[in-house]
Amino acid sequence: MSDLHDQMLAAHEARDQMALISLYAAAAESANDLDAACFFLTHAYVFALEAGAPQARDLHARLKRHGREA
Repeated sequence: MSDLHDQMLAAHEARDQMALISLYAAAAESANDLDAACFFLTHAYVFALEAGAPQARDLHARLKRHGREA
């Protein structure tokens, strides 16, 4: 995950929201447990909302499937 982590840091520094969405979604896929995955998904979702990105809908649905919204 360190390469992914380094990419995340670079995307934060560059304020590249589209990269952040993809990187946090990728981190969710490689997470070892559901809580960690949903932590990363939540971040990806927030970045998608801020950017007005179409991925927001899918990320929201994934969070709902994992019971992160009632």
